[in-house]
Amino acid sequence: MSNPSIINKKRLIVALFCICLVFFGLIFRLGWIQVVNGEKLRMLAVQQQTRDVPITARRGTIYDRNGKELAVSVTTFTVWATPSEIKSKEVAAKSLSDILELEEEEVLKVISQKRALVKVAKWIDKDKANAIVKEKLRGIQVAQDFKRFYPYGNFASHVIGHTRVDNQGIAGIELKYDKVLSGLPGRWIKNTDAAGRQLAYGIEKYYEPVNGLNVVLTIDEVIQHFTEKAVENALVKTGSNRVMAIVMAPKTGDILAMTVKPDYDPNVPRLPLDEDEREKYEAMEQSEKSKLWNKMWRNPMVSDTYEPGSTFKLITSAAGLEEGVIEPNSPFYSPGYAIVAGQKIKCWRHYRPHGHQTFTEAVQNSCNPVFMEVAQRLGPEKFYKYLDAFGFKEKTGIDLPGEGSAILQNMNSAGPVGLATMSFGQGISITPIQLINAISSVANDGKLMQPRVVKELIDDSGNVIHRYEPKFVRQVISEKTAKELRLIMESVVSDGSGKKAYIPGFRIGGKTGTADKVVDGRYAKGKVYSSFIAVAPVNDPEIVVLLVCDEPQGTHFGSLTAAPPVQEIARDTLRYMEVEPQYNEEEKKKFEKENVAIPEVRSLKLSEAAKILSEYKLEYNTEPISVNDGNGIVIDQFPKPGSEVKQDSIVILYVKE
Repeated sequence: MSNPSIINKKRLIVALFCICLVFFGLIFRLGWIQVVNGEKLRMLAVQQQTRDVPITARRGTIYDRNGKELAVSVTTFTVWATPSEIKSKEVAAKSLSDILELEEEEVLKVISQKRALVKVAKWIDKDKANAIVKEKLRGIQVAQDFKRFYPYGNFASHVIGHTRVDNQGIAGIELKYDKVLSGLPGRWIKNTDAAGRQLAYGIEKYYEPVNGLNVVLTIDEVIQHFTEKAVENALVKTGSNRVMAIVMAPKTGDILAMTVKPDYDPNVPRLPLDEDEREKYEAMEQSEKSKLWNKMWRNPMVSDTYEPGSTFKLITSAAGLEEGVIEPNSPFYSPGYAIVAGQKIKCWRHYRPHGHQTFTEAVQNSCNPVFMEVAQRLGPEKFYKYLDAFGFKEKTGIDLPGEGSAILQNMNSAGPVGLATMSFGQGISITPIQLINAISSVANDGKLMQPRVVKELIDDSGNVIHRYEPKFVRQVISEKTAKELRLIMESVVSDGSGKKAYIPGFRIGGKTGTADKVVDGRYAKGKVYSSFIAVAPVNDPEIVVLLVCDEPQGTHFGSLTAAPPVQEIARDTLRYMEVEPQYNEEEKKKFEKENVAIPEVRSLKLSEAAKILSEYKLEYNTEPISVNDGNGIVIDQFPKPGSEVKQDSIVILYVKE
């Protein structure tokens, strides 16, 4: 029989061992919680005991070069809810739905979520915000917010870009300078109990948001307006798929205007402007919509390449003149074709050859065989040397997102035929910004500048935080060659294929271009790019203008499709820039006959001003672009009263509705 005392001792030892085991387990667990998981649990406790309401920073304004607001942030309000603090969710949902004009069931669903903080409604106006505050609904907060607004709608949309619902930039300047524009959001922090109710004795902190910086563009709102009107008209007249244009200041690299039509309204960036396209959009699948958005928002002047055609002959000309293989009066003969490596390459006017001509006349005639011979004289090494010098082997560095790169044939594999076709702008694919930047170097006495869209960053007080100075890249050709080529370009307008770009009183130089379009890797029959590039004035260039028509219907030649709108842009821009015209005797007589003095229409109603301008045979545009009421008052006009202009000129009326 067992001894009871021994049994009791064994039980005590087992119990003591179990107690010690549990005790050491608790110590280990406590150490694990405090040491290993301590920081994590402290963070969870802070999150549980506080509520953090984000306060949106005001996004910076985007201005044109003269301080005109192109993108602004208007004050709105956002409604937040703390579900655990709401006493009666049904009552709160009923009150909020009535004020916000939302479905009661939807509001109830939102405020019933098992989350610390939920967003009920975004971008409500002040009246609705005040109405919600007056209701004194527990668990409902109203915080100041900002909504991005573009006062001129689709104006310069591919340059400015747009933002998402959360005010993050996703295109254009809004994307490229998103960090600069965004600022730093603020916070509203308060202590709560375990149920999420605000503690009466808790600490409440409000951290002010830091507003974003304002961006000043190189874009001139007036020149942009001239350009958009001309491009819109060209789109209608030529029946093109799209028309794009750039206006550049060659001495600084400043982009004064950039547009493509059709475009989109950044206030409603997902909806096409065309009603027929909008109907198609409504029936699209999500994947199709995504493709459409990419097409709408993409800036083809910066991102897409195209074969420039005869406008590229200016690059071949510059190389030939600089290397001394040709002179302006060098004689040439064209039978309407050239035999290159056994292959016959025709001139565009092979049916009636240009025959004997000087090099200047060959540029006027845009004679392909002459440029093939110039390229042969240069040889591939020198030809590619100038492709590099003019910037076609690299991106321009323009401060817009998604810049594309040129597609060049490899020098070692291009061969004589490749060299020949590239000489007149086929078999080489470049971006429009690359071409206008290269030709701007010719306008700038051979100095290549980096194109820029942003001029400076300023704070809300107008102080300049950072200024982007014009950037000189390199000397491409000599000043002598640049001047010679500009004179040749002037002869194209005065005596050659660019006569439609002629402007009385101004020396305009230019070059036409028509190139077959590549679709799916092959030249598409009947589809072309027609274009025109102009320098004005030739004697002291202030602007370079490039306009490209994508698949014009009917007439394909750039001399007829692209030159007229370029003339319109250059004419209005030079007058706006107050470049003094210099008329010859013939022009003076004609101008005096067609000349009218602009009447005074300030302080009049828009309807009255329009009638007076019509009597003077003058057209007008308004700022803002969309004026719905003819009773709006004209507060300013450009050109000023008394200025002498040609009949059918455009007067800009600044209207206050």
